[in-house]
Amino acid sequence: MGVGAIVRALSTAPGMSWIIMLAVAALLVVIATVFALALPRFKILQKLIDKLNLVTRENLTGLRVVRAFNNERHEEKKFDAANKELTRVNLFINRVMVVMFPFVQLILNFTMLLVIWVGAGFIDSGAIEIGNMMAFMQYAMQVMMSFMFLTIAFIMVPRAVVSWKRITEVVDTPLSIKPAKKPKKAKNSMRGTVEFKNVSFAYEGADEPVLKNISFTAKPGETTAFIGSTSSGKSTLVNLVPRFYDATKGSVLVDEVNVRDYDQADLMSKIGYVPQKGVLFSGTVESNVAFGANEAGEQQVKRAAKIAQAYDFVEKMEGKFNAHIAQGGSNVSGGQKQRLSIARAVAKDPEVYIFDDSFSALDFKTYLALREALKPVTKKAAVLIVAQRVGTIKHAEQIVVLDKGKVAGIGDHQSLLKSCKVYREIAESQLSEDEMRVEMEGAE
Repeated sequence: MGVGAIVRALSTAPGMSWIIMLAVAALLVVIATVFALALPRFKILQKLIDKLNLVTRENLTGLRVVRAFNNERHEEKKFDAANKELTRVNLFINRVMVVMFPFVQLILNFTMLLVIWVGAGFIDSGAIEIGNMMAFMQYAMQVMMSFMFLTIAFIMVPRAVVSWKRITEVVDTPLSIKPAKKPKKAKNSMRGTVEFKNVSFAYEGADEPVLKNISFTAKPGETTAFIGSTSSGKSTLVNLVPRFYDATKGSVLVDEVNVRDYDQADLMSKIGYVPQKGVLFSGTVESNVAFGANEAGEQQVKRAAKIAQAYDFVEKMEGKFNAHIAQGGSNVSGGQKQRLSIARAVAKDPEVYIFDDSFSALDFKTYLALREALKPVTKKAAVLIVAQRVGTIKHAEQIVVLDKGKVAGIGDHQSLLKSCKVYREIAESQLSEDEMRVEMEGAE
């Protein structure tokens, strides 16, 4: 619009074209000054908004901790500091913008006065007609308005550019888990076998690997448990099976096929995964239990709930299996959330069960009932259990003891008590002297 108006103005009254050039030059000086002052602040503004959001989110998610330690004043000061800094930068930008518009309006009005003043002289000398002068005035206003609209657009551009850069950083991040170029299929005869061959793993940027030369085989119909001190790599190890991470060295095989060679959907269809923290989605009990098995009917859902020891409390809920589950499962307890997560894995009827410390919120009575109910279901499946308590895994056919990312021992409960110092120390820290004496006598 601006360029078109300039062309028409030049053809209408060439003698007055210098007025438009002068007005545009004055306007550009104002805009350039404003941008020199405001543009750096716009970039800072986005970071300050992030900081305020971060402080607010921390206050909301950590509300109970803040109250428990009587630290409300400290958090208020943190929020107040972030808010004041954001307010200060916002006020500066808005004051600059507020000053800009009167200057633009002043230039616009002076341009109109100049057009009339100069145009009157041209009309008096007969160089142009009144109609041409009025047309030139309209074109001049159109040029000025176009530059005003352009200025408003440019005000939004700096913030948009900052946001765009951050979005492209996420979008352009290369996939760490790359799909197989030529996916392979597993043989049905090897259903439910998991094998680790000299597996090592290090997180990106880490100096030391979390796992070092891990080798074992988990067979169908058997339970393989993992125990060790905190940060020994138990959860990281089982997360290599569904390819949440890829092994840095060595290979992880499911049904004698490297997990890297599977189609991702085929690999996941073989695995029933129960995370450390039970995750539920907004919906109903039935929709959550049937989440991994889309074709699961009502009877299959109820059967899974019974096995997971969730049936009794679900029956007491209003609506039973149609009872509402709030976002994140906030309307059920931690133990109930874990049992529903276990039921979701059971309903899928997978080849490999992964329980990543999934029994921590269950009492021993419930756990024993769950273990007995799982036995017939997992006859043809490999079961991988990450645990902190010896009592939870002492029944396992194979226990892998981890210490600082290395295998400290592999065997059953009795053999490890005799041969593995790390396992014996864990048992001694959890069992009483009398219980330990009985266990050691059994090991003898």
